[in-house]
Amino acid sequence: MYLLPRPKKVEERQGAYEIGWNTVITIDGTLSENGCVYAGLVQECIRNRAGIECAVVRGEKREGDLFLTLASECGAQEYRICIAQDGLVVAGGDGAAVLYGVQTLCQIITQCGGVLPCMEISDAPDIPNRGYFLDETRGRVLTLPYLKRVADRLSRYKLNQFQLYVEHTYLFRDLAEMWRDDTPLTAEDILELDAYCRKLHIELVPSLASFGHLYTLLSTRSHGELCERGGSWETPFSFWDRMDHHTINTTDDRALPLIESMLAEYGALFSSDKFNICADETFDLGCEKSRGTAEQIGTEQMYVDYLKELCGFLDSRGKRVQFFGDIICRKPELIAQLPQRTICLTWGYAPQQSVDACHAMAQAGAVQYLCPGVGGWNQWMNLMEDSYQNIVRMCGYGREYHAEGILNTDWGDFGHINHPEFSVPGMIYGAAFSWNQEEIGFDALNRQISRLEYGDVTEQAVGIMAKIPAHTLFGWRDAVVYYEHCAHGHALENEEIVPKLFSQDAATADQEMEAADKALRGLVTQMKRAAVSMDARSRAVAGLVELAVEAIRLWNETGAAVVHERQGSALHQQEAFALAGRLERWFMAFKSQWRSVGREGDLHHIAEIVFWYTDCLRRRKAESDAAKSFL
Repeated sequence: MYLLPRPKKVEERQGAYEIGWNTVITIDGTLSENGCVYAGLVQECIRNRAGIECAVVRGEKREGDLFLTLASECGAQEYRICIAQDGLVVAGGDGAAVLYGVQTLCQIITQCGGVLPCMEISDAPDIPNRGYFLDETRGRVLTLPYLKRVADRLSRYKLNQFQLYVEHTYLFRDLAEMWRDDTPLTAEDILELDAYCRKLHIELVPSLASFGHLYTLLSTRSHGELCERGGSWETPFSFWDRMDHHTINTTDDRALPLIESMLAEYGALFSSDKFNICADETFDLGCEKSRGTAEQIGTEQMYVDYLKELCGFLDSRGKRVQFFGDIICRKPELIAQLPQRTICLTWGYAPQQSVDACHAMAQAGAVQYLCPGVGGWNQWMNLMEDSYQNIVRMCGYGREYHAEGILNTDWGDFGHINHPEFSVPGMIYGAAFSWNQEEIGFDALNRQISRLEYGDVTEQAVGIMAKIPAHTLFGWRDAVVYYEHCAHGHALENEEIVPKLFSQDAATADQEMEAADKALRGLVTQMKRAAVSMDARSRAVAGLVELAVEAIRLWNETGAAVVHERQGSALHQQEAFALAGRLERWFMAFKSQWRSVGREGDLHHIAEIVFWYTDCLRRRKAESDAAKSFL
């Protein structure tokens, strides 16, 4: 039997507890907070997995009951489960602990139905704060119903913090020019999600860009003058520029009041006492308008001075500040200038991520969360093995350096093209290893997730998904960078941003593309065969995988076509037109999938890139427009 996160102690006993028509789920009278929520989860699980309808009551335990209660001998988040022939007890040190015990019980019921083996389980987390950070701004703006599904899944795997990364995708009352072309979250969305999360003991923490990554705000005519670089509102949209520029000019007297007003309006919607101001990747700080100040005191001190202002502002409103630590890691001693309770979010996403930043910040006395990642940004399918290795290492560093929390990140660079369902295995990796340090091998963990999350009795689904990204030759990042080079004149500055496929001759590119195509088609066939063995409610992931694989195949072919064009051996018109048509038919299906879980978001920017490539394949560009074609 699989249980994720793996409990600290499981002792098997003789016999079994049978759930029957007369089984009663009893909520102890002392368990007032959300007791009906916990009982409802068990009731629904029994209904779905054992086909039995159990009554729910509140009162004292009777023989044979499934009893939910508090236990004074347990600490916060610590739970115990006792399954005996004459009854079943889930006890916890607080409401969250009872919920976690219920989630473990539901995993047992999912695998055993109505006949549960007798056992005792004792469990508690290694790390108290275990979070998930979801980009809700740079591509997908997920719907409220889907965000509630995400919260349900977080609860299932005992995660207790949730953050939505926002730059411009909240409907600020006085910033219509910023969100007018988007489909932003509303105050009602946040308030309802916050209340929903609270019932599941999930803290919904506000996360708002407040320093760097203010692309849309600082591209407006109303507020563009606050950008560190001039003329920010005059340039066309660029995925690359959105990642690389648009830092606020901290020396402009209008900057701080604007950002503080945004923090105040947004923060008021959340019951959390925390606020993530982000403050990462302030690449342009001191480069132009504030250069004089930078020359006097240095950009690091400018950075900390601005952070101190924001920390003071939020502290006066009862909010504990979190911020990403990539800038302050250059001079860790500067953390001493910030309030002691400020939380540094020390991040790193490499499979073999170094401990250096975590060590340096710990030596400087910083309170830290460590932030690994699920490896989905710029990918059609998440880099699951890289993500697994990264998460294992970062959770290990978290224990070694006594981090207050783990915040597993799911970014959406360049349009968030990967379906959010593909981040689920990475989410569960983070849940598993932030709760329990006992390592589970990559393949073994994927088998367990396949069974628990997708009901796949063959235990193959996640392993199949994990093999897909290796066959990407011309990825979405490559497609975007090359498009912006051709259409907007962005330089291909170094080898890192030049698609690797372009170093091949046309014949070699074709061979690699055909080999990748064969492997991808084989993986889709495997997924289709596994789908019949999945739980019916999870089977849709097979269709999502097929469309993602089709994207990889089509963009590999498109990359090979570009290689041919660049080397003077363009595809025959019939082949080029056929590829263009396949891209457009695929994109129609992609749009349908996108809209099934999200609002429009950046879909129009993605469409612009797709149709530029299909137009180039059909040679719709005029000769005078050659700079905006493949060449």
